[in-house]
Amino acid sequence: MRRYSRIAGTGSYLPPRRLTNADLAAELATKGVETSDEWIVERTGIRARHFAAPDVGSSDLALKACQRALEAAGLEASQIDLIIVATSTPDMVFPSTACILQHKLGNAGAAAFDVQAVCSGFVYALTVADAMIQTGAAQRALVVGAEVFSRLLDFTDRTTCVLFGDGAGAVVLEASDEPGILASDLHADGKHVGILCVPGHVSGGQVLGDPLLKMDGQAVFKLAVGVLEDAARATLAKAGKTDADIDWLIPHQANIRIMQSTARKLKLPLDKVVVTVDQHGNTSAASIPLALDSAVRAGQVKRGQHLMLEGVGGGFTWGAVFLRY
Repeated sequence: MRRYSRIAGTGSYLPPRRLTNADLAAELATKGVETSDEWIVERTGIRARHFAAPDVGSSDLALKACQRALEAAGLEASQIDLIIVATSTPDMVFPSTACILQHKLGNAGAAAFDVQAVCSGFVYALTVADAMIQTGAAQRALVVGAEVFSRLLDFTDRTTCVLFGDGAGAVVLEASDEPGILASDLHADGKHVGILCVPGHVSGGQVLGDPLLKMDGQAVFKLAVGVLEDAARATLAKAGKTDADIDWLIPHQANIRIMQSTARKLKLPLDKVVVTVDQHGNTSAASIPLALDSAVRAGQVKRGQHLMLEGVGGGFTWGAVFLRY
């Protein structure tokens, strides 16, 4: 009998500090940077975001999200044998945030590692966990997206600092006799490294280069719209499905215009798109599992429905997962 994987539970967590566009505009004004709620909403659809406290790391956010996902799945941390954390903002250079999270969860012995694919990270991590469960290398996995992206922002650049927020989302993925994850499609093209990056690294006890986020917004937008449609269609083809089989599109929450454009290309009405970008901003690898958990807990996403998850991020990376929830 073929072995599959299915989502057994979801969870998410947002740090308590919430900044509306007006709040952020007031803070930026003290630095001589002008912006407004109207300017941000018109270009991005974002109205608020959450920032973590200075002493809170990605593993702390991930811990809360994982505890909620485990509770939803009716499982204990000791029953997990694989932990994958997708993050661009690890607690340390090493060890992995997954290992730090593992200790905080009270788990010992599970395989644990990080995946770095920026905003596509959760889709990448989910695909890896699915493959490991299908081959029998794991039985139950915690797949997490966790970010403190506020640490990477240049608050003198209004084109980028208004876009991002902090948070974490997680799913418990477990072996199943019935299909859950139906297909996935992952890609990357390193020639686009320069359009979205944080070009700094640690050497000799110092940060070399620039440790703040740099983005060519127009180039990212143009590339994202095309590759997201391609990845979704490739994933549907692998699953033997069509656009009409998508009950919910849960895209990376980067920009409402990118999300709307993708929905149009897939012939989906906007009321079939899960949108949290307005309240969370772009939380990078955390955005898809955050949106998924929000939709599950709100009663939008129901068991048996078919979901298209897709993301695009620095690297340039992109991918999609089609699943039956």
